Amino acid sequence: MTATIIDGKIIAAELRARVAVEVARLKKEHGLTPGLAVVLVGNDPASEVYVRNKGIATVEAGMNSFEYKLPAETGEADVLAKVRELNADPAVHGFLVQFPVPDHISQQAVIDAIDPVKDADGLHPLNAGRLASGLPAMVPATPEGCVIMAKRAGGDLSGKHAVIIGRSNLVGKPVAQLLLKENCTVTIAHSRSRDLPSIARQADILVAAVGRPGMVRGDWVKPGAIVIDVGINRVPAPEKGEGKTRLVGDVAFDEASQVAGAITPVPGGVGLMTVACLLRNTVIAACRQNGIALPQDF
Repeated sequence: MTATIIDGKIIAAELRARVAVEVARLKKEHGLTPGLAVVLVGNDPASEVYVRNKGIATVEAGMNSFEYKLPAETGEADVLAKVRELNADPAVHGFLVQFPVPDHISQQAVIDAIDPVKDADGLHPLNAGRLASGLPAMVPATPEGCVIMAKRAGGDLSGKHAVIIGRSNLVGKPVAQLLLKENCTVTIAHSRSRDLPSIARQADILVAAVGRPGMVRGDWVKPGAIVIDVGINRVPAPEKGEGKTRLVGDVAFDEASQVAGAITPVPGGVGLMTVACLLRNTVIAACRQNGIALPQDF
């Protein structure tokens, strides 16, 4: 069996197009332009590329983009002051602080300081709690993208067994909550799980989010399963030349694609959906803050 590729480029482009239509409506009917801000502390190369791509996508959707680049030596108090400034800025409807931050800054302190209604990354404990309770919340963009892709590949997910490998607050836990909402039976597995391969083989939907390149082998995959690979890992690529690297996922793609029914590639999969879902989150936040109803299919 050769798996169907779940093409993040196509699905993300469709979502970004819907966002652009909604942004145009908000401008025309309400005089409202959603604004997304990103704070980057330090000079992490991967983060710089990601922030630049977010900015380009935000502008292309017709939204306002704000970027704040702070030196790596910026103190935690100054970062928190910038967060409070954005909380109070009416032009900013959603924002995030790009992680990782330098070691002297508490990631959790930053998350806790963000106004939950502007929490574009959906990481504030209030949003996490509301998501777990089945209440309206700001939802983390990457998990949202994972579920959209799984539904594109599998249609109605009700009754399917979803196995998530990874229990992070950023992906593992929220994607579990979203799949529960889709009426899946959900198992969260992790590095301490006994006989991880046999747990993975039970999955109709297998989500890999562990940050270990090629960890999920082909014989971990149930024939016909939907495989969502969240991993973005840079590994040496000597075939490209000395010092060159390439991006790979947490799934051994060549092996898994011979067994799975559908699979996301890396690159070209979940990463593209993350940006599109972040734009969607910002529009949702802008509407909630201004008491504006969104179309049901948005």
